[in-house]
Amino acid sequence: MDNVGVIGMVSIIIAGLTIALGSIGPALGQGRAAAQALSAMAQQPDEANAITRTLFISLAMIESTAIYCFVVAMILIFINPFWDYIIG
Repeated sequence: MDNVGVIGMVSIIIAGLTIALGSIGPALGQGRAAAQALSAMAQQPDEANAITRTLFISLAMIESTAIYCFVVAMILIFINPFWDYIIG
């Protein structure tokens, strides 16, 4: 197999691992944040609006980690910086 094929194969495998491993942490974090928010709302129903607002901001921050992993995977597949080095 030539160098271009090896770079392509490794890039696809690493992109898959990036998505797989990069989505586990945010998924666990979002589940735990939602569980804690529901627990807090059950204990203090008067503060439900503040808890909900904080929960949505927290979930957006947690989700950004998974989005960064997705962006890295797309860069590895479509705009791989190693292609120019091998081809050139």
